[in-house]
Amino acid sequence: MDVHIHTPASLDYQQPEVTLLDILQRAEKRDLNIIAFTDHNTISGYARLRNEIEQLELLEKLGRLLPEESKNLQEYRRLKKKMLLLPGFEFTATFGFHILGLFSPQKTVREIEHVLLDLGISPGGLDDGNPAIGASVDVITAYRVINEAGGIVIAAHANSTNGVAMRGLSFGGQTRIAYTQDSHLHALEVTDLDQKGTRTTAAFFNGTKPEYPRRMHCIQGSDAHRLTTDPVRKKNLGIGDRSTEVFLQDLSFESLHELFNSNDFSRTRPHRLSLEPVSDFIQLARDEGPNIIQDFHENLNVRGGNLYAVLADICAFLNTNGGTLYLGVSSNSAKPVVGISNPDQAVKQLEREIQNRISPPTHLTIDLQKHKNQTIIRILIPRGDDAPYALDENKIYIRDEDETNIAVRDEIVTLVLRGKGHAVEFQMDTLPLSSPKLLAHLPPTEEISHERIEPRTGVEVITPVIRGGKSFFTMRDLRNGNIVKNVTVASARRLWHYAITRYNELIPHMDTLPITWQGNYGLIRQYSQGKNTLFDLVYRSEDGFRLFFGVTADGIHSQWRTFLKEED
Repeated sequence: MDVHIHTPASLDYQQPEVTLLDILQRAEKRDLNIIAFTDHNTISGYARLRNEIEQLELLEKLGRLLPEESKNLQEYRRLKKKMLLLPGFEFTATFGFHILGLFSPQKTVREIEHVLLDLGISPGGLDDGNPAIGASVDVITAYRVINEAGGIVIAAHANSTNGVAMRGLSFGGQTRIAYTQDSHLHALEVTDLDQKGTRTTAAFFNGTKPEYPRRMHCIQGSDAHRLTTDPVRKKNLGIGDRSTEVFLQDLSFESLHELFNSNDFSRTRPHRLSLEPVSDFIQLARDEGPNIIQDFHENLNVRGGNLYAVLADICAFLNTNGGTLYLGVSSNSAKPVVGISNPDQAVKQLEREIQNRISPPTHLTIDLQKHKNQTIIRILIPRGDDAPYALDENKIYIRDEDETNIAVRDEIVTLVLRGKGHAVEFQMDTLPLSSPKLLAHLPPTEEISHERIEPRTGVEVITPVIRGGKSFFTMRDLRNGNIVKNVTVASARRLWHYAITRYNELIPHMDTLPITWQGNYGLIRQYSQGKNTLFDLVYRSEDGFRLFFGVTADGIHSQWRTFLKEED
């Protein structure tokens, strides 16, 4: 599909002599099954097509069709049977951000024009096709209005010009997060979907970042303002030059809408024009390994605790960002795939155990997949909207990177507040202060400072308080945004335990340690753990030192990047 195509109804269309039939015929040549007309702030291009077909059908009924007109009408009918054409528009919100709205062909032109009026397009400007308009509505309101009108909402070229995730914007952190995580937004259109690596837009919005916990469907579109690629300016793409493959039950708007509302992210992929092997999404997942949104189990045996581990993971994913479990396969790609024997019975057992042992009730998707000629079970788990979720009534698990852990008291409080729909805010003055030399408070939010000091992963150890001769630490877990108080060395889980131990070793000697400094940013240690390169970092300010432990490469940003090597 290519659902970002302009017509001469857009003021900036580069080939005004092109006809609407030319566009459909070019889409057919590019083997497109789904296209959408998305002119700037107008539905007039799609309306002209509808009017032209209706006029031809009227002339046919009256017996007044000319030979050329009859040929065009038959061509329209043939193409409409072959591909799905969706009406839509590319709306310009305040500050110039572009948003795609796609609608069912059953939606009338007048209904879609009414949506544009609700979005602030003036009645006199409905046919202008102008990308630059006057006062309109903000991004979040636009998402809501389009979605409530039954449309599919896609942030256009989100990582590029006029995109809501474009780098270098001076908006505060909460605003940037809302623009890409809002519940009314269905997908992000990105320009680097066919690229691989941790620095791609799709990798950033895969649900592993604490500030961006909602995994986003990512697609690509041509944003074609012409039939074919501009021979001089290659960035001016033609129809189908950047398209997406989607796996649907049938060729319909409803199936596409269902896909974007699902948490199955294996049903979209970039369409590559060169002939190459089809990617095995399970193999790609194995190559990535376990993380905060996916894990692997080789079997479901009750003996040995494998079934319980699967249920604990499901509970943890529900309480965290959602995720995917693969059963019958190891994350180690060097190990052979064992598969699940009698998979139908195993699925029934899983459904029964989930229903009886995880509360409150939840809806999961369990299906069977083929991988290396073996049958494996895939479980798609959404981020739960009624947290906290418990296993066997009283065991509450959360996900930390590639680990599933029992939630501690402050994490349970956060889950309860989330389940009640409350935003969780932590006051700075609630954190303990025991040494004037150490920074014992949190920095202002990005909304205020526009600059985030702390990395995006790892943990920060806040100055402990001493009670009864025992140290109680506050941990700021940068992987999920949680702040957990009253942590001791004995109660700390793996990364927390490492961080507290290192903190106690380093703090007395901060002035003499061999730290690599770049201004106020310091590298204490770089080390390997499995497939990951980890960093222990320190930030120096007038108030003292802030220490961060177990930071991964994708958690490093801004000034911290000076410590990254080429391979990182």
